[in-house]
Parts: sequence; structure tokens; C-alpha cells
Amino acid sequence: MAKRDYYEALGIARDASEDDIKKAYRKMAMKYHPDRNPDSKDAEEKFKEIKEAYEVLSDDQKRGAYDRYGHAGVDQSHGPGGGGQGFGDFGDAFGGIFDEIFGGRGGGGGGGGQRVYRGADLRYNMEISLEEAARGVEKTIRIPVTESCETCHGSGAKPGTQPKTCGTCGGAGQVRIQQGFFSVQQTCPKCHGSGRVVTDPCVSCHGAGRVKKQKTLEVKVPAGIDEGMRLRHGGFGEAGVNGGPAGDLYVEIHIKRHAVFEREGDDLHCEMPISFTTAALGGEIDIPTLDGAASIKIPAETQTGKVFRLRGKGIKNLRSHMTGDLHCHVVVETPVKLTERQRELLREFDVINRSEGDRQNPRAKGWMDKVRDFFAG
Repeated sequence: MAKRDYYEALGIARDASEDDIKKAYRKMAMKYHPDRNPDSKDAEEKFKEIKEAYEVLSDDQKRGAYDRYGHAGVDQSHGPGGGGQGFGDFGDAFGGIFDEIFGGRGGGGGGGGQRVYRGADLRYNMEISLEEAARGVEKTIRIPVTESCETCHGSGAKPGTQPKTCGTCGGAGQVRIQQGFFSVQQTCPKCHGSGRVVTDPCVSCHGAGRVKKQKTLEVKVPAGIDEGMRLRHGGFGEAGVNGGPAGDLYVEIHIKRHAVFEREGDDLHCEMPISFTTAALGGEIDIPTLDGAASIKIPAETQTGKVFRLRGKGIKNLRSHMTGDLHCHVVVETPVKLTERQRELLREFDVINRSEGDRQNPRAKGWMDKVRDFFAG
């Protein structure tokens, strides 16, 4: 079967730069890596294909020969290129990509010596009220973190002693493992990437170099913050390993359900029950806002569902500082536990109402007309 064009295999143009070639290679290698496709023969073949394409196109001399003569110019079974590289140096061609595949990330690079790791990030879920979200608040929280051991200063070794170089990896923190047609570097299972082994551990941290502590932190929650937003506090996460930087703390905000208001972005919504007589005759009522009570004039003949908007009575936007509105949704409340006198008056009202025909009930008339048309059709 004829080989596919190398440029086509990597999905790049013939004038692609060296950086473009490397990016395309990394992306496709991650996609077709055998460890990510353990039962796919097709993925394995594509993996070999793009590896071969990369070896040629990333080498200026080989690329030039390929551009002139095609596959015949770089046939690895002839000449200097025959079997010289193969797949043995595959891990080196990737640089840090195998750290991503196998999870062996470290802050220190792939060379020898002690590897440095950044500390893990932490998340803290903070629950606040709607009023606190609207106005801003300052909260004191306590978080469990790991910090560098003060006794051994993070070395993990008993004071007066020093960790020894790992005999498995020779202090490199990584070991090379042959897997079929290629070899990869993995974090050393003995020293876990540190390049050192503690033979006489510190009694305070038991050789870990870090200890668990409770840390107190003042968190300033800005006005206008919304559900799910996060506040980042750099360096307040877990301590790093071997002198690596500490991780970050992310405070995630959750807002308690409010008894009166529902939030929608910067706007607030609330239901406003009014009596039958207020809806029919009109009147003035007081409603709550986050800044205190406000008055609303209810016009006569107000229907259920009408919305009154109070501008600027919502929540101030965190970024633009524009304030949202308060939307009051009218609900006409049917009276309950009527007295006999009230029933008598309502019956009298109903008789008068019927005598007026449909003039005073336009919505009911319109609905009945639609019902008749539905059944007639």
C-alpha cells in the first residue's frame, strides 16, 4: 500500500513552519497515542505514520530531500537514514508531552537533578446571603493546607541528615521504559520524581517534607458577585515540593435562596400579592427592596401577571457598576374564609356584573370565543 504524503498525514501545508509542524505532531500524537487507544489497530498505524512524518519534516535536510524526491528521497531502509532513529527516541521528540499523557508533571524539566513541583490548588465553597452578595462582605475562613515542615525545612530528612540520591533513577527523577516500538520517560516509582530518597525521616513530617495545618484567611467578597463566581488567592494552596511554589486557593461563591427575591443577573424579581379590591379599584402598596421599603401605585383594573419595574433597585454589576432593576409581578389574591355578609355582597356583585354582559370581562369573552371556534372546527 502506497504511503500517504507526510504533509497530508500531519494535516499541514507544504510551506508550514517548524513550529506548525511540531504543533500538528503533538496534537495528533496525543489523539492516536496507543495508551489512549489500547484496542485500536487503526490508531496504532496512524501513530506510526505521523511519527515517521514528523521525523522527516522536522529535519531540514530530510525535508529538503522529501520535497525533491518524495518518499524515495528519505526511504529509511536505504542510506544514512536507514534505521538510524526508528522509534527508540520517540519520548525525546515529544519533550513534555509524555508528562501530560502519563500524569508525571513536574515544575523542574526533564533533565537530571532534583525535580520541583508546584503545590496543588484548593477550592473553598463559601455560602453567602443575597444581601451580602449585593453589598459585599468580608468573611474569615479557616482552610486545611499543607505547608513546608519547619523542623526539616521541607527536606523530609531528620535534622542533621540529608536525603540520598535515588538509586533507581540516579537522581534524575525519571526512568526510561521500553514499550514495544518506542520508549518513554516516566516519573521514578521509587522517589516519585524527587530524585532523592529519605532514609532517616523527620519525626515531625514523617519524611513527607510537609505538614497539615489550619490557615486563617480574610476573604473580601466584592459587591455584585454572582452564583458560581470564584475569587483567587494566589499562594494560599498546598505547599510545593522541593521548594516549588505553592498552589492557589479558589473561593467559590454560592448564594442562599432568598425568602422574597429571585435573582436573574443584576435584576431582582418578586411576587406581589394584592387584594381583589385593590386590583379592581387601584391603590398604593409598600413593597420591600434591598434598600428598604418602596411604594407602588396600583392603577385600577390591574390584572394578575402585570409587572411593575423599579429602576435601580436591583444589584450593582460587579464590573460595569450599573445597577439592575426590581421587577414586581402582581398576583391577585382570591379572598378566603369569607363571612356571610361578604358572600352576600359578592353574590350581589356577581348579579350586577352579569347584567353588564361581557363588557367588564373582555379576557373571559375572548377565551370563550376561542373555545367555541376550536370545537366548531
